[in-house]
Amino acid sequence: MSILSVYSVSSPDLPNKVLTHLEDIASTLADHGILFDRWQATTKVVAGASQEEVINSYRQSVDELMTGRGLEAIEVISVNAGLGQQAELRASLLDERLHDTDEVRLFVAGRGLLSLHIGDFVYTVQCEKNDRISIPAGTRHWFDLGEQPHLVAIRLFATSQGAAAKITGDAIASQFPRLDD
Repeated sequence: MSILSVYSVSSPDLPNKVLTHLEDIASTLADHGILFDRWQATTKVVAGASQEEVINSYRQSVDELMTGRGLEAIEVISVNAGLGQQAELRASLLDERLHDTDEVRLFVAGRGLLSLHIGDFVYTVQCEKNDRISIPAGTRHWFDLGEQPHLVAIRLFATSQGAAAKITGDAIASQFPRLDD
């Protein structure tokens, strides 16, 4: 189940709001220019699958989205707890960052916790299979795979240069809840 929790940056231990209905999550995020909806992951892909396997399994959906939104760069996160190096990958994603272009994430399998730092609030979105979220350029965010990661997600960007993360140096991410395993 997708879950949105909204925290004040001054109280990272207690959310102001917790939402579980798609329409409520989408509406709350839309107020900040973030698209959240569902798409249909129709092909079964195993966590740990290669980037080429994942992209080829969803070629039609990805091509339509890339053409429709003017996106050019694609990247796949495919990780399973038993495949090794997941601790390093998790650690690399926990720093607050931003991108120069919009980013679209399509969740194919598993789940992850995307945290968005917008003004005086942090919006944590537990995303799972079939979730799609579009993050506007310049939005500060971080991502948690969890201690026992199981995730396949496709990330799309307008340019490959825009896909390069700019780490903010703010330690805010360490203050907020992580993905519960």
